[in-house]
Amino acid sequence: VQDIVVSDNCGEYLVGVANFVDDLLERYYGLERFYNVKDKSDLIGHLIAGLAPHTSAGVLGRIVGFTKALGCYAHPYFHSAKRRNCDSDEDSVLLLLDALINFSKSYLPSTRGGSMDAPLVLSTRIDPEEIDDESHNLDIFERFPLEFFERSQEPLKPADMLDLVDNVSMHLGTDKQYHDLMFSHHTSSIHAGPKVCLYKRLGSMKEKVEAQINLAELIRAVDQRGVVEGVLSSHFLPDIMGNSRAFSKQKVRCPKCGAKYRRMPLTGKCKCGGDLILSVSKGSVIKYLEISQNLVNRYPVSHYLEQRLEIQEFGINSLFESDKSKQSSLDVFFGK
Repeated sequence: VQDIVVSDNCGEYLVGVANFVDDLLERYYGLERFYNVKDKSDLIGHLIAGLAPHTSAGVLGRIVGFTKALGCYAHPYFHSAKRRNCDSDEDSVLLLLDALINFSKSYLPSTRGGSMDAPLVLSTRIDPEEIDDESHNLDIFERFPLEFFERSQEPLKPADMLDLVDNVSMHLGTDKQYHDLMFSHHTSSIHAGPKVCLYKRLGSMKEKVEAQINLAELIRAVDQRGVVEGVLSSHFLPDIMGNSRAFSKQKVRCPKCGAKYRRMPLTGKCKCGGDLILSVSKGSVIKYLEISQNLVNRYPVSHYLEQRLEIQEFGINSLFESDKSKQSSLDVFFGK
């Protein structure tokens, strides 16, 4: 359950990392080279540490192959142990010796969040009982019984069908939690489908949102209004509110010496003579405002969300636009 298949791009990159580690062992530590790889196929069998973004707990794994897809194929236990669902999000793989040699807490920033994305601890063995219970819902039988399809025609809750389903949760604490985990559908190639996730292919956030809503329009079982309201309430509005708050409470810093000031000095300069800049830009505050306005204008969202957006828009305008009256010429009043 700790074997993984990484992408070809990842394999090529790890070849360079392996050569760097070998040079470090030989030239700096005076030891023998360890990896001695010439191409990515030489990496098969070597150990890695899997690390999900914004975490600090690595999981031990072993490379067993490569895929043309830009992804990492691994057992659901492995992904769950990294606290990362199989949701096409970013992931990382480190050669184990690289993580062990080139690591020190003295390298990490002392600021808040500085310990993220670094393997502070390493899990060498995955215990299915200790990982997220989402992976316990994995179906592990070879085929669905006929009765399952017959009862699916009735208005039953998923819990009413559990007597026909064999999943991981029924075998926790037994030897079968590690083996005989079967699958119901075969495939001729694990990378026969899309090689790159659509979310990664699309450039701007506007394109990604449009693609999500267009898909919701095609699926009758999906409430399009619910999708739009979900994007606004769980993503865009919290981002706008958080960045507005961060902009109003931010410090100024000196890019020359790194000093930070809670308030702008009267001189407008750092004590070292360098210029001071903002740490939060206007662009980060308004980046989702226009997209949110377009969604509200195009789709019938609730009045509550519409009013929340109006309040945020009013606050942003008052934050970045001068409250002083603008001087106008008489031509404005005569329509010229």
